[in-house]
Amino acid sequence: MKQTTNSILMIRPINFRMNEQTAVNNYYQEELDLKNSEINIKAQKEFDVYVDTLKSHGVEVIVVSDTDEFDTPDSLFPNNWISFHEYGTVAFYPMFAENRRNERREDILDILEERGFLIENVMDYSSAEQENIFLEGTGSILLDRANGKAYCALSPRADEELFIEFCEDFEYTPVVFTAYQTVEGKRKPIYHTNVMMCLAKTFAVICLDTIDDKQERKNVVKHLKENNKQIIEITEDQVNHFAGNMLQVEGANNELFLVMSQAAFDCLNSAQIQQITKHCKIISSSLETIETCGGGSARCMMAEIFLPKA
Repeated sequence: MKQTTNSILMIRPINFRMNEQTAVNNYYQEELDLKNSEINIKAQKEFDVYVDTLKSHGVEVIVVSDTDEFDTPDSLFPNNWISFHEYGTVAFYPMFAENRRNERREDILDILEERGFLIENVMDYSSAEQENIFLEGTGSILLDRANGKAYCALSPRADEELFIEFCEDFEYTPVVFTAYQTVEGKRKPIYHTNVMMCLAKTFAVICLDTIDDKQERKNVVKHLKENNKQIIEITEDQVNHFAGNMLQVEGANNELFLVMSQAAFDCLNSAQIQQITKHCKIISSSLETIETCGGGSARCMMAEIFLPKA
């Protein structure tokens, strides 16, 4: 199994704003003193520059526009409701926020098939929503595809039993833990694993300080070391600047890049940058509006496509 891909799906927003339904447990979201229409225009500009930046490095980006059919302020984070796997399998996931459930679109599969991707099988976990059980795609699940492991920080948006079921279906060994952040003096679960951790081919960027349970922390480190991943540690403050929300992608000629926001890059120290650039080059792009209102960053905006081509 390959750990990285050259093909990325991204959804261009048309009604982006702060989603009040996700703010209840996404503590990274903040209000901006702007009209929603202005916020959306800024987000679209950030999105377009980001796409152009990826394309300029040889990444294949398939951009699909959001539709007006539903109120979907978070549509530019597709990695939470869909994932694409080798052997032509697609997975749909149950979403915590009701208005995010409308982001799931069957027509995306048609668009990808028109682009020559093969879809053989769809695993749909979304009915778990009816029982208030959630597992938000590669936001909740970090896949070490090459080594057959899946990492998951449990939260209101990542149910342990459903995660284990996913691992059984896709033949991954589960690595389960809880990651916390301090909110008004209290330790609360971080809503998505990919905020505090990034898995690349030969390294992992991770905030071990968020894993309060020592045994759980030890277990995560053990699994990463077993697979010869260099552990590059980040701080909780850097997590707040989205330094955990990164993704390794393939550009032209299979060259590897670590993609992150400008805020994430700016908060890294020179030693951390040096550690990363020993493995691959860095691509960064400003996502200030999207990060502030959406509480998500560079990684959340990319749904990796591992489907085979016809």
